Amino acid sequence: QVQVMESGGGLVQAGGSLRLSCTASGLTFEHIGMGWFRQAPGKEREWVSCINWSGRNTIYTDSVKGRFTISRDNAKNTVYLQMNSLKPEDTAMYYCAASEYSYCSGSTSLYNYWGQGTQVTVSS
Repeated sequence: QVQVMESGGGLVQAGGSLRLSCTASGLTFEHIGMGWFRQAPGKEREWVSCINWSGRNTIYTDSVKGRFTISRDNAKNTVYLQMNSLKPEDTAMYYCAASEYSYCSGSTSLYNYWGQGTQVTVSS
């Protein structure tokens, strides 16, 4: 049984930092791409970042470039999202997802397994 679980969310002031973690089990973690998505109240879910199986290829949506960093530790079946210089508009539920492919993708349809989400709230 595949399980994807996020942690690390919380309340932080604007300009602060948080590191999200996502652990996946029940799959061959080192062979698959992973992604982070977020959904703010009243808005559609949007892709934030992704990382390929090796960690050598990462992509970010424009609004987080230079502020967020995605990484992974295949020995721990874990992917991270380091979020710096947080802004109130980053407030959202953040979801981690496991792809059925090894490469990095921003397409929601390519992700088979999703976590329950972790809330990030940035106060102004």
